[in-house]
Amino acid sequence: VVESLLVFAVALSVHAVVWDRFSWCALALAVQAFYVQFKWDRLLQQGGAVFQFRGAANSGLLPASMVIPLLGVVMKERCRAAGIVYFERFGIVVASTGMLLALFLSVLAVGITKPMPTNTCILTGVAGSVIVYTMKHSLTVSEVIEVLEVLLIFVYLSMILLYLLPRCFTPGEALLVLGGVSFVLNQLIKRSLNVVEGRGDPIDFFLLVAVVGVVLLGLFFTVLFIFMDSGTWISSMFFHMMTAVLGLGVIMPWLYRLIQRNPLFWLLQFLFQTQTRLYLLVYWTFLAASACGVVFYQNAKRSSESKKHQASTITRKYFHLIVVATYVPGLIYDRQLLYVAAVLCLAVFIFLEYVRYFRIKPFGQTLRHLLSLFLDERDSGPLILTHIYLLLGMSLPVWLFPRSCAPKGTLPGAGALVPYSGVLAVGVGDTIASVFGSTMGEIKWPGTKKTFEGTMTAIFAQIIAVALILIFDSSVNLNASYAWILASVSLVSLLEAYTTQIDNLLLPLYLQIMLMA
Repeated sequence: VVESLLVFAVALSVHAVVWDRFSWCALALAVQAFYVQFKWDRLLQQGGAVFQFRGAANSGLLPASMVIPLLGVVMKERCRAAGIVYFERFGIVVASTGMLLALFLSVLAVGITKPMPTNTCILTGVAGSVIVYTMKHSLTVSEVIEVLEVLLIFVYLSMILLYLLPRCFTPGEALLVLGGVSFVLNQLIKRSLNVVEGRGDPIDFFLLVAVVGVVLLGLFFTVLFIFMDSGTWISSMFFHMMTAVLGLGVIMPWLYRLIQRNPLFWLLQFLFQTQTRLYLLVYWTFLAASACGVVFYQNAKRSSESKKHQASTITRKYFHLIVVATYVPGLIYDRQLLYVAAVLCLAVFIFLEYVRYFRIKPFGQTLRHLLSLFLDERDSGPLILTHIYLLLGMSLPVWLFPRSCAPKGTLPGAGALVPYSGVLAVGVGDTIASVFGSTMGEIKWPGTKKTFEGTMTAIFAQIIAVALILIFDSSVNLNASYAWILASVSLVSLLEAYTTQIDNLLLPLYLQIMLMA
């Protein structure tokens, strides 16, 4: 209930700033998602859900349902203020798509609940009618088709991936992750069919192709290894060979069509374009080596102490500190390089997870052994996703930052901190809350394991981090919006204390919504 109240507080804050038909629709969606969430929770407890979802967590429908619609609403408002009509319409499409995907999950829960919950059905019907009526009077025919295309892709992706990956997601996490992938896939198809030379930023195309490429690669090998043992040398050689074939024969030509130049030459030229980029790449290589050193050291410690030794919460937070040290210089000195480097890192992380999951020789079994030390209760499925969620949480504010609607590359007021949302919410807030809460926390928030001391130190640490950003990043000018920043940080820190969803993914998105609003 407290988690829901915090989400309502965020939705009302956005509504108070925007105050248009879409913010009213977002409130209607929040009300119906609050009631449907209890139906999903009951289905998960009784084992009546269609697929196997992650245990030890609630459905997370309400917090997940609000992310994409609110992102679309605040993006639309920012681009309207900047006078960029194309991206204002894009924000409307994002908001409409998020609402429709959330409604689909709600209708699914209501449909499979026995006996049929009459009041919830009526509420979902009313909210759905309001949203569909608003879409009818706000979207063009082509935009309606685009929204329905994303819904269709989401339905098929959900059926495939939730069947192949049991216990990896809650319904809310599935909505966020699969909804995001569906939207990216639809955008890539749309832009591939309407290529105009010179239009569009190559780094945006690079993100779209990389995300879709690694997802298609995973689906291909999952189907393939149904018919053959993935742990043999022959299968492993075939895996590496087919990865090269798909990469060079499908993904590279696809990217070439979009950016109208050789992708490898473009990437090399982009990475080594300036001396600052060279220094950043060397620094990031050192940090990556340090992270690998932590993994090897902890595994050596396990083998010398006990086979049952597991990494502590504080040990896992070392990686959060390394990620903060990675992202902050990139945000200050070269955000475009950070954008591309994060895409490359995501592709490498997912590829290594394929190697671990399929036990591809020669590194598959080694990765299984090394990473098993860092598992927690959220890694209950066949995939290990927490490190990928950490990377996504830090990168999404950078990727989703509306550069075209930001004069001089930054938004006015609190919006200037939007690219830092991941650093503040996960890198600083979540890390400090975990370390101080687990070592010195005594007063627990009702109904949770999180402590009052951890939350308060997290808020204080994020305020200090904002002050340091003001000192070191000359592009940030908050224009006296300090009260809004304090309220945003406090709401997200309280949400961290009460949510059972993957906080690495959820918290940066909510902080980004508040700062953009």
